[in-house]
Amino acid sequence: MTSPPIYDVLVVGAGLAGMRAALSAHQQGVSVAILTKVHPIRSHSNAAQGGINAALTDREDKWEDHAFETVKGSDYLADQDGVEVLSQEAGQDIITLEHMGVIFNRNEEGHLGTRRFGGQKKARTFFVSDFTGQAMLHVLYEQLMQANLPVYEEWFVTSLVKDDQGHCAGLVAFEIRTGRFSLFRAKTVIMASGGLGRVYEPSTNALICTGDGMALAYRAGAPLMDMEMVQYHPTTLKGKGLLITEAARGEGAYLLNKDGDRFMKHYAPTMLELASRDVVSRAEQIEINEGRGIKGCVLLDCRHLGRPFLQDRLGQIYAEAQTFASIDLAEEPLPIRPGMHYQMGGIKTDTEGRCWDTTGTWKGLPGLFAAGETACVSLHGGNRLGANSLLDTIVFGRRAGHCAAEYARTIPLPSISEHLMENDQQFVASLLARQGPGERAAAIRLEMGRTMNRYVSVFREQEGLETARQQIQELKARWPAITIQDKGQVFNTGMIAVLELSFMLDCAEAIIEGALTRTESRGAHFRTDYLDRDDEDWLKHILLYHQPGKIPDAGFLPVHITQWQPQIRVY
Repeated sequence: MTSPPIYDVLVVGAGLAGMRAALSAHQQGVSVAILTKVHPIRSHSNAAQGGINAALTDREDKWEDHAFETVKGSDYLADQDGVEVLSQEAGQDIITLEHMGVIFNRNEEGHLGTRRFGGQKKARTFFVSDFTGQAMLHVLYEQLMQANLPVYEEWFVTSLVKDDQGHCAGLVAFEIRTGRFSLFRAKTVIMASGGLGRVYEPSTNALICTGDGMALAYRAGAPLMDMEMVQYHPTTLKGKGLLITEAARGEGAYLLNKDGDRFMKHYAPTMLELASRDVVSRAEQIEINEGRGIKGCVLLDCRHLGRPFLQDRLGQIYAEAQTFASIDLAEEPLPIRPGMHYQMGGIKTDTEGRCWDTTGTWKGLPGLFAAGETACVSLHGGNRLGANSLLDTIVFGRRAGHCAAEYARTIPLPSISEHLMENDQQFVASLLARQGPGERAAAIRLEMGRTMNRYVSVFREQEGLETARQQIQELKARWPAITIQDKGQVFNTGMIAVLELSFMLDCAEAIIEGALTRTESRGAHFRTDYLDRDDEDWLKHILLYHQPGKIPDAGFLPVHITQWQPQIRVY
Protein backbone atom coordinates (compact mmCIF):
# COMPACT_ATOMS: atom_id res chain seq x y z
CA MET A 1 0.00 0.00 0.00
CA THR A 2 1.34 3.45 -0.95
CA SER A 3 2.77 5.50 1.93
CA PRO A 4 1.68 9.14 2.33
CA PRO A 5 4.02 11.77 0.86
CA ILE A 6 6.69 13.29 3.10
CA TYR A 7 5.61 16.76 4.21
CA ASP A 8 7.56 19.78 5.39
CA VAL A 9 4.79 20.60 7.86
CA LEU A 10 2.14 18.18 9.14
CA VAL A 11 -0.61 19.72 11.25
CA VAL A 12 -2.61 17.58 13.69
CA GLY A 13 -6.04 19.08 14.23
CA ALA A 14 -8.28 21.16 11.95
CA GLY A 15 -9.85 23.67 14.30
CA LEU A 16 -8.99 27.36 14.18
CA ALA A 17 -5.39 26.93 15.37
CA GLY A 18 -4.72 24.02 13.02
CA MET A 19 -6.20 25.60 9.91
CA ARG A 20 -4.54 28.96 10.60
CA ALA A 21 -1.19 27.21 11.10
CA ALA A 22 -1.58 25.24 7.87
CA LEU A 23 -2.48 28.33 5.85
CA SER A 24 0.43 30.25 7.31
CA ALA A 25 2.90 27.48 6.48
CA HIS A 26 1.42 27.12 2.98
CA GLN A 27 1.98 30.83 2.37
CA GLN A 28 5.70 30.22 2.97
CA GLY A 29 5.76 27.88 -0.01
CA VAL A 30 6.41 24.58 1.81
CA SER A 31 4.45 21.32 1.53
CA VAL A 32 1.69 21.12 4.14
CA ALA A 33 -1.01 18.64 5.14
CA ILE A 34 -3.59 18.45 7.91
CA LEU A 35 -4.59 15.28 9.76
CA THR A 36 -7.73 15.37 11.90
CA LYS A 37 -9.94 12.84 13.69
CA VAL A 38 -13.10 14.72 12.65
CA HIS A 39 -14.17 16.76 9.64
CA PRO A 40 -12.72 20.28 10.10
CA ILE A 41 -16.13 21.89 10.51
CA ARG A 42 -16.87 19.51 13.40
CA SER A 43 -13.88 20.82 15.37
CA HIS A 44 -14.65 22.17 18.83
CA SER A 45 -13.76 25.72 17.73
CA ASN A 46 -17.38 25.61 16.53
CA ALA A 47 -18.53 25.99 20.13
CA ALA A 48 -16.81 29.32 20.84
CA GLN A 49 -19.62 31.80 21.24
CA GLY A 50 -18.83 35.26 22.54
CA GLY A 51 -16.08 36.82 20.44
CA ILE A 52 -12.42 37.62 19.87
CA ASN A 53 -10.44 40.38 21.58
CA ALA A 54 -8.34 43.09 19.96
CA ALA A 55 -7.37 46.64 20.89
CA LEU A 56 -7.74 48.78 17.74
CA THR A 57 -6.13 52.22 17.88
CA ASP A 58 -9.03 53.87 16.03
CA ARG A 59 -11.23 52.89 19.01
CA GLU A 60 -9.03 54.88 21.43
CA ASP A 61 -7.84 51.56 22.78
CA LYS A 62 -4.23 50.53 23.37
CA TRP A 63 -2.62 47.12 23.09
CA GLU A 64 -0.88 47.84 26.40
CA ASP A 65 -4.26 48.00 28.16
CA HIS A 66 -5.32 44.69 26.66
CA ALA A 67 -1.98 43.16 27.64
CA PHE A 68 -2.14 44.43 31.21
CA GLU A 69 -5.67 43.15 31.74
CA THR A 70 -4.63 39.77 30.30
CA VAL A 71 -1.67 39.63 32.70
CA LYS A 72 -3.84 40.72 35.63
CA GLY A 73 -6.49 38.17 34.66
CA SER A 74 -3.81 35.45 34.62
CA ASP A 75 -3.03 36.29 38.27
CA TYR A 76 0.44 37.23 37.01
CA LEU A 77 1.37 33.72 35.89
CA ALA A 78 1.26 34.57 32.16
CA ASP A 79 4.59 35.10 30.40
CA GLN A 80 4.45 38.75 29.47
CA ASP A 81 6.53 38.49 26.30
CA GLY A 82 3.87 36.18 24.88
CA VAL A 83 1.04 38.42 26.07
CA GLU A 84 2.66 41.41 24.38
CA VAL A 85 2.82 39.52 21.09
CA LEU A 86 -0.83 38.47 21.47
CA SER A 87 -2.01 42.03 22.11
CA GLN A 88 0.21 43.77 19.55
CA GLU A 89 -0.70 41.47 16.68
CA ALA A 90 -4.41 41.09 17.50
CA GLY A 91 -5.63 44.10 15.51
CA GLN A 92 -4.10 43.07 12.19
CA ASP A 93 -5.37 39.52 12.59
CA ILE A 94 -8.93 40.78 13.16
CA ILE A 95 -8.71 42.82 9.95
CA THR A 96 -7.26 39.83 8.09
CA LEU A 97 -10.17 37.65 9.25
CA GLU A 98 -12.65 40.30 8.17
CA HIS A 99 -11.02 40.47 4.74
CA MET A 100 -11.16 36.66 4.49
CA GLY A 101 -14.92 36.88 4.96
CA VAL A 102 -15.78 36.69 8.67
CA ILE A 103 -18.93 38.82 8.91
CA PHE A 104 -18.41 40.47 12.29
CA ASN A 105 -21.34 42.39 13.74
CA ARG A 106 -21.31 46.09 12.97
CA ASN A 107 -22.56 49.09 14.91
CA GLU A 108 -24.99 51.78 13.77
CA GLU A 109 -22.18 53.69 12.03
CA GLY A 110 -21.22 50.59 10.03
CA HIS A 111 -17.97 50.00 11.91
CA LEU A 112 -17.07 46.66 13.47
CA GLY A 113 -19.11 46.33 16.66
CA THR A 114 -17.74 45.32 20.05
CA ARG A 115 -18.99 44.12 23.42
CA ARG A 116 -17.34 43.97 26.84
CA PHE A 117 -16.04 40.74 28.27
CA GLY A 118 -14.94 39.84 31.78
CA GLY A 119 -11.79 41.30 33.33
CA GLN A 120 -11.63 44.13 30.79
CA LYS A 121 -12.65 47.76 31.22
CA LYS A 122 -13.09 48.46 27.52
CA ALA A 123 -15.39 46.88 24.95
CA ARG A 124 -12.78 45.27 22.69
CA THR A 125 -14.49 41.95 21.88
CA PHE A 126 -15.44 41.61 18.20
CA PHE A 127 -18.20 39.10 17.57
CA VAL A 128 -20.62 37.38 15.22
CA SER A 129 -23.82 37.28 17.31
CA ASP A 130 -23.11 34.43 19.78
CA PHE A 131 -21.54 31.95 17.34
CA THR A 132 -18.24 33.68 16.57
CA GLY A 133 -16.14 30.50 16.56
CA GLN A 134 -18.45 28.83 14.06
CA ALA A 135 -18.32 31.81 11.71
CA MET A 136 -14.51 31.92 11.85
CA LEU A 137 -14.21 28.16 11.40
CA HIS A 138 -16.27 28.15 8.20
CA VAL A 139 -14.29 31.01 6.70
CA LEU A 140 -10.93 29.39 7.44
CA TYR A 141 -12.18 26.13 5.93
CA GLU A 142 -13.08 28.05 2.79
CA GLN A 143 -9.51 29.38 2.71
CA LEU A 144 -8.21 25.85 3.20
CA MET A 145 -10.23 24.56 0.23
CA GLN A 146 -9.16 27.50 -1.90
CA ALA A 147 -5.50 26.69 -1.12
CA ASN A 148 -6.23 23.04 -2.07
CA LEU A 149 -4.34 21.72 0.94
CA PRO A 150 -4.53 17.96 1.56
CA VAL A 151 -6.68 17.09 4.58
CA TYR A 152 -6.63 13.57 6.02
CA GLU A 153 -10.11 13.55 7.55
CA GLU A 154 -11.06 11.05 10.25
CA TRP A 155 -7.58 9.76 11.01
CA PHE A 156 -6.60 8.94 14.59
CA VAL A 157 -3.02 9.50 15.80
CA THR A 158 -1.57 6.79 18.02
CA SER A 159 1.98 8.10 18.53
CA LEU A 160 4.59 10.63 17.47
CA VAL A 161 7.78 9.18 16.00
CA LYS A 162 11.37 10.36 16.39
CA ASP A 163 14.49 9.85 14.31
CA ASP A 164 17.83 8.60 15.66
CA GLN A 165 18.71 12.12 16.86
CA GLY A 166 15.52 12.39 18.94
CA HIS A 167 13.90 14.81 16.50
CA CYS A 168 10.15 14.60 15.91
CA ALA A 169 9.92 13.20 12.39
CA GLY A 170 6.24 12.39 11.94
CA LEU A 171 3.54 10.22 13.43
CA VAL A 172 1.63 6.97 13.26
CA ALA A 173 -2.11 7.12 12.62
CA PHE A 174 -4.94 4.93 11.37
CA GLU A 175 -7.84 5.81 9.14
CA ILE A 176 -11.04 5.48 11.18
CA ARG A 177 -13.06 4.50 8.11
CA THR A 178 -10.93 1.44 7.34
CA GLY A 179 -8.66 0.80 10.33
CA ARG A 180 -5.66 1.07 7.97
CA PHE A 181 -2.42 2.26 9.63
CA SER A 182 0.05 4.62 7.98
CA LEU A 183 3.37 6.18 8.92
CA PHE A 184 3.37 9.91 8.16
CA ARG A 185 6.87 11.32 7.72
CA ALA A 186 7.32 15.06 8.19
CA LYS A 187 10.12 17.50 8.87
CA THR A 188 7.93 19.21 11.47
CA VAL A 189 4.67 18.41 13.25
CA ILE A 190 2.32 21.09 14.59
CA MET A 191 0.03 19.83 17.35
CA ALA A 192 -3.24 21.78 17.25
CA SER A 193 -5.57 19.14 18.62
CA GLY A 194 -7.51 21.20 21.15
CA GLY A 195 -8.26 20.72 24.83
CA LEU A 196 -9.00 17.96 27.33
CA GLY A 197 -12.43 18.93 28.62
CA ARG A 198 -13.82 15.39 28.74
CA VAL A 199 -11.36 14.53 31.49
CA TYR A 200 -14.09 16.18 33.59
CA GLU A 201 -17.77 15.33 33.85
CA PRO A 202 -19.70 17.46 33.12
CA SER A 203 -17.82 19.80 30.78
CA THR A 204 -18.70 22.45 28.21
CA ASN A 205 -16.38 20.65 25.79
CA ALA A 206 -17.34 18.35 22.92
CA LEU A 207 -16.87 14.60 23.24
CA ILE A 208 -13.85 14.84 20.92
CA CYS A 209 -11.89 17.00 23.42
CA THR A 210 -9.89 14.19 25.00
CA GLY A 211 -6.40 15.64 25.38
CA ASP A 212 -4.94 13.51 22.58
CA GLY A 213 -2.29 16.02 21.51
CA MET A 214 -1.14 16.81 25.03
CA ALA A 215 -0.77 13.12 25.90
CA LEU A 216 0.97 12.27 22.60
CA ALA A 217 3.53 15.05 23.04
CA TYR A 218 3.95 14.23 26.75
CA ARG A 219 4.67 10.56 26.01
CA ALA A 220 7.15 11.55 23.28
CA GLY A 221 9.19 13.70 25.66
CA ALA A 222 7.72 17.21 25.51
CA PRO A 223 6.84 18.77 28.90
CA LEU A 224 3.34 19.78 29.94
CA MET A 225 3.22 23.13 31.73
CA ASP A 226 0.82 24.54 34.37
CA MET A 227 -1.64 21.68 33.97
CA GLU A 228 -3.22 22.48 37.34
CA MET A 229 -4.76 25.61 35.82
CA VAL A 230 -8.22 24.40 34.75
CA GLN A 231 -10.85 27.04 34.08
CA TYR A 232 -14.40 26.65 35.36
CA HIS A 233 -16.71 28.88 33.33
CA PRO A 234 -19.23 30.75 35.51
CA THR A 235 -22.29 30.03 33.39
CA THR A 236 -23.06 26.46 32.36
CA LEU A 237 -26.25 24.40 32.51
CA LYS A 238 -26.43 22.00 35.45
CA GLY A 239 -25.90 18.36 34.52
CA LYS A 240 -25.52 18.93 30.79
CA GLY A 241 -22.52 21.23 31.10
CA LEU A 242 -23.77 23.29 28.15
CA LEU A 243 -21.98 26.64 27.82
CA ILE A 244 -23.98 29.84 28.27
CA THR A 245 -21.78 32.52 26.76
CA GLU A 246 -20.12 35.26 28.80
CA ALA A 247 -21.53 37.58 26.15
CA ALA A 248 -24.82 37.47 28.10
CA ARG A 249 -23.13 39.23 31.01
CA GLY A 250 -21.17 41.38 28.58
CA GLU A 251 -24.49 42.61 27.20
CA GLY A 252 -25.79 43.36 30.70
CA ALA A 253 -27.23 40.17 32.24
CA TYR A 254 -27.17 39.85 36.05
CA LEU A 255 -26.27 37.04 38.43
CA LEU A 256 -28.76 36.52 41.25
CA ASN A 257 -28.96 34.20 44.26
CA LYS A 258 -32.15 32.66 45.62
CA ASP A 259 -32.97 35.90 47.45
CA GLY A 260 -32.79 37.92 44.25
CA ASP A 261 -29.59 39.56 45.44
CA ARG A 262 -27.13 40.61 42.74
CA PHE A 263 -24.39 39.02 44.80
CA MET A 264 -21.32 39.93 42.74
CA LYS A 265 -21.36 43.35 44.41
CA HIS A 266 -19.98 41.60 47.50
CA TYR A 267 -17.08 39.96 45.62
CA ALA A 268 -16.20 42.40 42.82
CA PRO A 269 -17.84 45.75 43.62
CA THR A 270 -16.48 47.53 40.54
CA MET A 271 -16.58 44.94 37.75
CA LEU A 272 -19.52 42.95 39.19
CA GLU A 273 -20.54 40.15 36.77
CA LEU A 274 -17.63 41.09 34.52
CA ALA A 275 -14.86 40.27 36.95
CA SER A 276 -12.42 37.59 35.77
CA ARG A 277 -13.88 34.11 35.37
CA ASP A 278 -12.10 32.55 38.33
CA VAL A 279 -13.43 35.29 40.63
CA VAL A 280 -17.01 34.91 39.36
CA SER A 281 -16.97 31.11 39.52
CA ARG A 282 -15.68 31.14 43.11
CA ALA A 283 -18.32 33.69 44.09
CA GLU A 284 -21.06 31.51 42.61
CA GLN A 285 -19.71 28.40 44.32
CA ILE A 286 -19.57 30.20 47.68
CA GLU A 287 -23.20 31.31 47.25
CA ILE A 288 -24.20 27.72 46.46
CA ASN A 289 -22.11 26.20 49.27
CA GLU A 290 -23.49 28.63 51.85
CA GLY A 291 -27.10 27.86 50.97
CA ARG A 292 -28.00 30.88 48.83
CA GLY A 293 -28.26 28.88 45.62
CA ILE A 294 -31.22 27.08 44.08
CA LYS A 295 -30.74 23.32 43.70
CA GLY A 296 -26.99 23.71 43.25
CA CYS A 297 -27.27 26.74 40.96
CA VAL A 298 -27.49 30.51 40.90
CA LEU A 299 -29.54 32.49 38.37
CA LEU A 300 -28.59 34.30 35.16
CA ASP A 301 -31.15 37.08 34.66
CA CYS A 302 -31.53 38.40 31.10
CA ARG A 303 -35.15 39.56 31.38
CA HIS A 304 -34.37 43.28 31.34
CA LEU A 305 -32.55 42.95 27.98
CA GLY A 306 -35.81 42.25 26.17
CA ARG A 307 -36.78 39.55 23.68
CA PRO A 308 -35.81 41.40 20.45
CA PHE A 309 -32.32 42.11 21.78
CA LEU A 310 -31.86 38.55 23.04
CA GLN A 311 -32.95 37.04 19.74
CA ASP A 312 -30.68 39.37 17.76
CA ARG A 313 -27.48 39.43 19.85
CA LEU A 314 -27.77 36.21 21.89
CA GLY A 315 -29.92 34.05 19.64
CA GLN A 316 -28.03 30.81 20.21
CA ILE A 317 -28.30 30.78 23.99
CA TYR A 318 -31.88 32.05 23.76
CA ALA A 319 -32.70 28.91 21.76
CA GLU A 320 -30.56 26.65 23.97
CA ALA A 321 -32.33 27.84 27.12
CA GLN A 322 -35.68 26.95 25.56
CA THR A 323 -34.48 23.60 24.19
CA PHE A 324 -32.47 22.30 27.12
CA ALA A 325 -34.02 24.05 30.14
CA SER A 326 -37.55 24.91 28.90
CA ILE A 327 -36.91 28.54 29.87
CA ASP A 328 -37.71 31.70 27.93
CA LEU A 329 -34.83 34.05 28.82
CA ALA A 330 -37.10 37.03 28.22
CA GLU A 331 -39.53 35.76 30.87
CA GLU A 332 -37.51 34.07 33.64
CA PRO A 333 -33.93 33.66 34.92
CA LEU A 334 -31.85 30.65 33.89
CA PRO A 335 -30.30 28.36 36.56
CA ILE A 336 -26.54 28.09 35.90
CA ARG A 337 -23.44 26.91 37.77
CA PRO A 338 -19.64 26.86 37.26
CA GLY A 339 -18.52 24.13 34.85
CA MET A 340 -15.20 22.88 33.48
CA HIS A 341 -14.46 24.82 30.31
CA TYR A 342 -10.80 25.37 29.36
CA GLN A 343 -7.27 24.19 30.06
CA MET A 344 -4.82 27.07 30.53
CA GLY A 345 -1.90 24.62 30.70
CA GLY A 346 -0.68 22.37 27.91
CA ILE A 347 2.37 21.49 25.83
CA LYS A 348 5.12 23.95 26.70
CA THR A 349 5.99 26.21 23.74
CA ASP A 350 7.85 29.45 23.10
CA THR A 351 6.28 32.45 21.34
CA GLU A 352 6.96 30.85 17.93
CA GLY A 353 5.16 27.62 18.84
CA ARG A 354 8.36 25.56 19.26
CA CYS A 355 8.12 22.72 21.80
CA TRP A 356 11.82 22.89 22.52
CA ASP A 357 14.08 25.60 23.93
CA THR A 358 16.66 27.13 21.63
CA THR A 359 18.57 28.46 24.67
CA GLY A 360 18.80 25.14 26.52
CA THR A 361 16.90 26.30 29.62
CA TRP A 362 14.37 23.46 29.47
CA LYS A 363 14.16 20.10 27.71
CA GLY A 364 11.70 19.62 24.88
CA LEU A 365 11.11 17.81 21.58
CA PRO A 366 12.82 19.38 18.53
CA GLY A 367 10.68 19.37 15.42
CA LEU A 368 7.41 19.55 17.35
CA PHE A 369 5.31 22.73 17.42
CA ALA A 370 1.99 23.39 19.15
CA ALA A 371 -0.76 26.03 19.00
CA GLY A 372 -4.19 26.70 20.46
CA GLU A 373 -5.60 25.14 23.61
CA THR A 374 -3.27 22.16 23.42
CA ALA A 375 -0.30 24.54 23.82
CA CYS A 376 0.90 26.64 26.77
CA VAL A 377 2.91 29.71 25.72
CA SER A 378 1.89 30.86 28.57
CA LEU A 379 -0.64 33.51 27.53
CA HIS A 380 -3.35 32.75 30.06
CA GLY A 381 -1.39 31.84 33.18
CA GLY A 382 -3.73 31.02 36.03
CA ASN A 383 -6.91 32.28 34.37
CA ARG A 384 -7.87 33.05 30.78
CA LEU A 385 -9.88 36.14 29.90
CA GLY A 386 -12.96 35.45 27.84
CA ALA A 387 -12.44 36.00 24.06
CA ASN A 388 -8.66 35.59 24.34
CA SER A 389 -8.89 31.92 23.33
CA LEU A 390 -10.01 32.59 19.76
CA LEU A 391 -7.30 35.24 19.53
CA ASP A 392 -4.73 32.72 20.81
CA THR A 393 -5.67 30.23 18.06
CA ILE A 394 -5.32 32.81 15.29
CA VAL A 395 -2.20 34.70 16.40
CA PHE A 396 -0.19 31.71 17.58
CA GLY A 397 -1.54 29.32 14.95
CA ARG A 398 -0.23 31.75 12.35
CA ARG A 399 3.11 32.15 14.13
CA ALA A 400 3.59 28.39 14.63
CA GLY A 401 2.87 27.72 10.95
CA HIS A 402 5.33 30.40 9.84
CA CYS A 403 8.11 29.22 12.16
CA ALA A 404 7.58 25.53 11.32
CA ALA A 405 7.86 26.33 7.61
CA GLU A 406 11.06 28.30 8.10
CA TYR A 407 12.54 25.57 10.28
CA ALA A 408 11.60 22.85 7.79
CA ARG A 409 13.71 24.58 5.13
CA THR A 410 16.82 24.17 7.29
CA ILE A 411 16.67 20.41 7.92
CA PRO A 412 16.89 17.32 5.68
CA LEU A 413 14.05 14.93 4.94
CA PRO A 414 13.41 12.56 7.87
CA SER A 415 14.84 9.06 7.67
CA ILE A 416 12.68 6.68 9.70
CA SER A 417 11.68 3.07 9.19
CA GLU A 418 8.22 1.69 8.48
CA HIS A 419 8.88 -0.67 11.41
CA LEU A 420 8.05 2.23 13.75
CA MET A 421 4.41 1.66 12.81
CA GLU A 422 4.39 -2.01 13.80
CA ASN A 423 4.35 -1.44 17.56
CA ASP A 424 1.17 0.64 17.29
CA GLN A 425 -0.47 -1.88 14.96
CA GLN A 426 0.31 -4.73 17.34
CA PHE A 427 -0.92 -2.72 20.32
CA VAL A 428 -4.29 -1.95 18.72
CA ALA A 429 -4.60 -5.57 17.60
CA SER A 430 -4.03 -6.66 21.20
CA LEU A 431 -6.84 -4.35 22.35
CA LEU A 432 -9.24 -5.93 19.88
CA ALA A 433 -8.12 -9.44 20.86
CA ARG A 434 -9.09 -9.05 24.52
CA GLN A 435 -11.83 -11.49 25.46
CA GLY A 436 -14.41 -11.79 28.24
CA PRO A 437 -16.80 -9.31 29.80
CA GLY A 438 -13.96 -7.14 31.17
CA GLU A 439 -14.15 -3.46 32.04
CA ARG A 440 -16.07 -0.90 29.99
CA ALA A 441 -14.37 2.29 28.82
CA ALA A 442 -17.52 4.34 29.45
CA ALA A 443 -17.66 3.31 33.11
CA ILE A 444 -14.02 4.19 33.77
CA ARG A 445 -14.40 7.44 31.87
CA LEU A 446 -17.41 8.46 33.96
CA GLU A 447 -15.60 7.65 37.22
CA MET A 448 -12.62 9.69 36.07
CA GLY A 449 -14.77 12.68 35.14
CA ARG A 450 -16.72 12.67 38.39
CA THR A 451 -13.52 12.27 40.42
CA MET A 452 -11.92 15.28 38.74
CA ASN A 453 -15.07 17.38 39.10
CA ARG A 454 -15.34 16.53 42.79
CA TYR A 455 -11.75 16.95 43.93
CA VAL A 456 -9.98 19.12 41.32
CA SER A 457 -12.50 21.85 40.59
CA VAL A 458 -13.23 25.39 41.87
CA PHE A 459 -11.93 24.61 45.38
CA ARG A 460 -9.15 22.13 46.15
CA GLU A 461 -7.24 20.86 49.17
CA GLN A 462 -4.53 18.31 49.95
CA GLU A 463 -6.71 15.43 51.11
CA GLY A 464 -9.05 15.69 48.16
CA LEU A 465 -6.18 15.93 45.67
CA GLU A 466 -4.52 12.87 47.18
CA THR A 467 -7.83 11.01 46.95
CA ALA A 468 -8.10 12.03 43.30
CA ARG A 469 -4.53 10.86 42.64
CA GLN A 470 -5.27 7.47 44.20
CA GLN A 471 -8.51 7.03 42.29
CA ILE A 472 -6.94 7.99 38.94
CA GLN A 473 -4.12 5.52 39.58
CA GLU A 474 -6.70 2.83 40.29
CA LEU A 475 -8.51 3.67 37.05
CA LYS A 476 -5.22 3.50 35.13
CA ALA A 477 -4.64 0.06 36.65
CA ARG A 478 -8.11 -1.03 35.44
CA TRP A 479 -7.60 0.29 31.91
CA PRO A 480 -5.75 -2.86 30.64
CA ALA A 481 -8.80 -4.96 31.56
CA ILE A 482 -11.11 -3.04 29.19
CA THR A 483 -12.62 -5.19 26.46
CA ILE A 484 -14.10 -3.97 23.18
CA GLN A 485 -17.21 -5.69 21.90
CA ASP A 486 -16.75 -4.60 18.29
CA LYS A 487 -13.82 -6.58 16.84
CA GLY A 488 -14.01 -4.98 13.40
CA GLN A 489 -11.79 -2.42 11.70
CA VAL A 490 -14.39 -0.09 10.18
CA PHE A 491 -15.45 2.92 12.27
CA ASN A 492 -14.65 1.10 15.50
CA THR A 493 -15.72 3.84 17.88
CA GLY A 494 -15.31 1.49 20.84
CA MET A 495 -11.62 1.15 20.12
CA ILE A 496 -11.23 4.92 19.69
CA ALA A 497 -12.92 5.47 23.06
CA VAL A 498 -10.40 3.15 24.75
CA LEU A 499 -7.45 4.96 23.17
CA GLU A 500 -8.90 8.37 24.06
CA LEU A 501 -9.44 7.22 27.64
CA SER A 502 -5.77 6.31 27.90
CA PHE A 503 -4.84 9.84 26.80
CA MET A 504 -7.30 11.39 29.26
CA LEU A 505 -5.99 9.38 32.21
CA ASP A 506 -2.47 10.70 31.50
CA CYS A 507 -3.84 14.25 31.37
CA ALA A 508 -5.82 13.77 34.59
CA GLU A 509 -2.68 12.53 36.34
CA ALA A 510 -0.76 15.60 35.17
CA ILE A 511 -3.48 17.99 36.38
CA ILE A 512 -3.50 16.40 39.83
CA GLU A 513 0.31 16.38 40.14
CA GLY A 514 0.46 20.04 39.22
CA ALA A 515 -2.28 20.87 41.73
CA LEU A 516 -0.52 18.95 44.51
CA THR A 517 2.80 20.60 43.70
CA ARG A 518 1.54 24.21 43.69
CA THR A 519 1.02 24.98 47.38
CA GLU A 520 -0.67 28.36 46.95
CA SER A 521 -3.86 29.83 45.49
CA ARG A 522 -3.50 31.57 42.13
CA GLY A 523 -6.09 32.12 39.41
CA ALA A 524 -8.26 29.06 38.84
CA HIS A 525 -6.11 27.00 41.22
CA PHE A 526 -7.65 27.82 44.60
CA ARG A 527 -6.54 25.70 47.54
CA THR A 528 -8.52 26.01 50.75
CA ASP A 529 -5.44 24.87 52.69
CA TYR A 530 -3.22 27.57 51.07
CA LEU A 531 -5.51 30.56 50.73
CA ASP A 532 -2.99 33.18 49.58
CA ARG A 533 -1.02 33.79 46.42
CA ASP A 534 2.67 33.26 47.16
CA ASP A 535 4.77 35.31 44.74
CA GLU A 536 7.97 34.69 46.69
CA ASP A 537 7.88 30.90 46.18
CA TRP A 538 5.41 30.31 43.34
CA LEU A 539 5.83 33.01 40.71
CA LYS A 540 6.93 30.20 38.44
CA HIS A 541 5.65 27.56 36.04
CA ILE A 542 5.49 23.83 36.74
CA LEU A 543 6.80 21.58 33.95
CA LEU A 544 5.88 17.89 34.05
CA TYR A 545 7.79 15.17 32.20
CA HIS A 546 6.27 11.77 31.51
CA GLN A 547 7.69 8.78 33.38
CA PRO A 548 5.98 5.55 32.27
CA GLY A 549 4.45 3.80 35.27
CA LYS A 550 5.70 6.48 37.66
CA ILE A 551 4.72 9.90 38.99
CA PRO A 552 5.80 12.60 36.50
CA ASP A 553 9.10 14.42 37.01
CA ALA A 554 8.60 18.10 37.84
CA GLY A 555 10.70 21.05 36.74
CA PHE A 556 10.23 24.79 37.15
CA LEU A 557 10.60 27.95 35.06
CA PRO A 558 10.36 31.55 36.26
CA VAL A 559 7.53 33.69 34.90
CA HIS A 560 8.78 36.06 32.20
CA ILE A 561 7.99 39.60 33.41
CA THR A 562 8.53 42.53 31.04
CA GLN A 563 6.73 45.54 32.52
CA TRP A 564 3.90 44.56 34.89
CA GLN A 565 4.96 43.57 38.39
CA PRO A 566 2.50 41.43 40.39
CA GLN A 567 -0.18 43.36 42.27
CA ILE A 568 -3.15 42.38 44.38
CA ARG A 569 -6.02 41.62 42.01
CA VAL A 570 -9.11 43.72 42.69
CA TYR A 571 -12.18 43.82 40.46
